Amino acid sequence: MEQYLEILEDGGAVVLPTETVYGLFAKALSQEAVDLVYALKKRPRDKAMNLNVADFEDILHYSKVQPSYLKKLYDAFLPGPLTVILQSNNRVPSWINSGLDTVGFRLPSHPVTRELIQKTGPLIGPSANLSGQASGKKFEQIMADFAGQVTGFADDGFLTGQDSTILDLSGDQAKILRQGAITKEELLTAVPELVFERSSS
Repeated sequence: MEQYLEILEDGGAVVLPTETVYGLFAKALSQEAVDLVYALKKRPRDKAMNLNVADFEDILHYSKVQPSYLKKLYDAFLPGPLTVILQSNNRVPSWINSGLDTVGFRLPSHPVTRELIQKTGPLIGPSANLSGQASGKKFEQIMADFAGQVTGFADDGFLTGQDSTILDLSGDQAKILRQGAITKEELLTAVPELVFERSSS
């Protein structure tokens, strides 16, 4: 744990498990650390990053215009395989959300990853793979892909391999941008107040 904390605090990147796939994590509020992750992944700069945060208060701290049912949604599904997109406020640097007026929030449920986020503050954590390739599910393969440029915590057995559901709550009506582990039906059962756009999955 301490070695990963040290790397993150020094502006480096580490591979950590989530409940879906491995992520390549770095300190979100450090532009140099975020730049490093973009470079390691060969990721286009117009592809925004999510904020991996510790708790509900962090979501409120970095967003605005939250729906009234947000806490109910949080209590039902987070930490877990759900990415929630909200309008960002001026605390979110442009190098995270590529200058957009929204930002995605993730709360991974793996205990090691959660503890590191709680200790370091918000982290970015896109999937641990080169851009355009399949999401990282095998630790040894990820290490080979990045050719010794990063280290990390191996726990292949924790991963489901199924992506998080991306739920966009930045507008008047909800939209599912990616159907993942959590279904629309499950969302509506837990939070009947959700109103989806007709075209949403």
